[in-house]
Amino acid sequence: MKIGNDTVIRNIKEAVSGLDYGDVLIKVHNSKIVQIEVTQRKRFNDNKKEEQE
Repeated sequence: MKIGNDTVIRNIKEAVSGLDYGDVLIKVHNSKIVQIEVTQRKRFNDNKKEEQE
């Protein structure tokens, strides 16, 4: 199975490197990468814990 061309690989690398928390979903059809979905999550510290310290 051929993974993909340089553009696809570059897009996957950019998607992963741009995330602190989240998912990168790679969809494959007929042994070819046809879609990349990125879900980004934001996490926040618990302010109450910081105020107590």
